[in-house]
Amino acid sequence: MKEQLFHKVCDDIIGREKDFMGIGTLSEKTVHSVLKNYYEANELNHEVKIEGFVADICNGKEIIEIQTRSFDRLRKKLSIFLQHFPVTIVYPVPYIKWIRWINPETGKISSPRKSPKKGSPYMIFPELYKIKNFLKLPNLRFKIVLLNMEEYRILDGWSKDKKKGSTKCDRIPLEMVDEIYISGLEDYKLLIPKSLGEEFSSKDFKAASGLSNNASSIAMNILNHVGSIQKVGKKGRLYIYSRSI
Repeated sequence: MKEQLFHKVCDDIIGREKDFMGIGTLSEKTVHSVLKNYYEANELNHEVKIEGFVADICNGKEIIEIQTRSFDRLRKKLSIFLQHFPVTIVYPVPYIKWIRWINPETGKISSPRKSPKKGSPYMIFPELYKIKNFLKLPNLRFKIVLLNMEEYRILDGWSKDKKKGSTKCDRIPLEMVDEIYISGLEDYKLLIPKSLGEEFSSKDFKAASGLSNNASSIAMNILNHVGSIQKVGKKGRLYIYSRSI
């Protein structure tokens, strides 16, 4: 993680559009643009066409995809890209987030308000499930990037205060907190909370990770699939797992 470089890229990208009219109006959202320039300064390596698909970054040695949305959109790309280069998927996660509301009539932007929710690397599991068939391929890698950020939302929702169902306009990165690099099957152990005991269930994983019941079950599925954990028994309806040696 290169903190000085990250802040320089943020200043360069965000400085292009400082007022409300610039927020969310660029051809790509700010988090995506910042990370693309952070991981590859040479713009000649941006938006490279490969067999009918466009890679965010291709430097002749590897492909880097900045994926801020659902991984199911990557399946067709991965089928082609992985035939040519190693692929790293960069997945940004809001760590600490401040919400700012935009009045669409006046353009006024509210003061930032801190969200009570905090992000974690474990949030990637539901996305990994969407490309489960690719996970064991040796040339597929991941970078989970924890970012402090401001999220801009338009007051256009259906509730009385216009917040429920509102439109997410853009997210502005403020600080890079951490990078978790999954470069091989062995590294998936980084996605197992250290606080878990020798044996655990999806319920235990839920308590340690802060994920929902469904997301915790998906996490067990993925970790078992890549060989980081193994089933060792059953307690009631719950399977019991242990870390693989």
